[in-house]
Amino acid sequence: MGNMLKTTLLLATLTGLLVIVGQMVGGTSGMIIAFIFAVIMNFGTYWYSDKIVLKMYRAQEVTAADHPQLYGIVQKLALRANLPMPKVYIVHTSMPNAFATGRNPQHAAVAATTGILSLLNAEELEGVLAHELAHVRNRDTLISAVAATIAGVITMIATWVKWAAIFGGLGGRDDEGSSNIIGFIALAVVAPIAATIIQLAISRSREFAADAEGARISQKPWALASALEKLEYGSAHYVERRGDVHASESTAHMFIVNPLKGSSLMNLFRTHPVTEERIKRLRAM
Repeated sequence: MGNMLKTTLLLATLTGLLVIVGQMVGGTSGMIIAFIFAVIMNFGTYWYSDKIVLKMYRAQEVTAADHPQLYGIVQKLALRANLPMPKVYIVHTSMPNAFATGRNPQHAAVAATTGILSLLNAEELEGVLAHELAHVRNRDTLISAVAATIAGVITMIATWVKWAAIFGGLGGRDDEGSSNIIGFIALAVVAPIAATIIQLAISRSREFAADAEGARISQKPWALASALEKLEYGSAHYVERRGDVHASESTAHMFIVNPLKGSSLMNLFRTHPVTEERIKRLRAM
């Protein structure tokens, strides 16, 4: 199944889950309110997520004069991908990683950490930055933001339901009321887990697509494969230094490899595909 078709089906499933949760909690009006709330949150995410993320990681914008190698690679790849030149940022942390953000190709930013700049050679860095530009071209930052927002709304509603059930705000004292409460508690437990699984599946699907597109942009799939190998090892053995910024759980999906060590105990809850599988696909190209 194509990555975009898979993503569309997963987003539709996530939206359907939101409708079901909204309808169970408040009928048709609850469903409408859930949708309106999701639209408002998506609007805010669409306009401000890039500024929030860059500020969160204390990213510093650089020019061709500040960092000619990094800026030059991005400039060359943007031209090859037929994309507007994105803003280029450096994040001062020894954690080797990179990410892209921005609501569309006209308002995009690409960020690399000082850790990745010291770890990779020029060709490997080119592979990584091509992957990030592929996210920009495919509008993955918007897709991820929408998925995260809908999942967040479902989790918020489920949390409200849980507390309402605990404090007797749902159902009555008869048998039907008791069964309603059990149903609502089950909803409060299952819905956020299901929403998270779907959201992470979307994230993994977009990573595979960005690997393939990035390899086409850079024309060096072996370089991206080599970079991923180094990054997987570097991320797993990363030792935090004084002044390093901390990776956040809410933005972990944005990075090229998972920046949180030991955060994915099960494949279902991985923010990224298994790196070995990504490398295998790239080398097959």
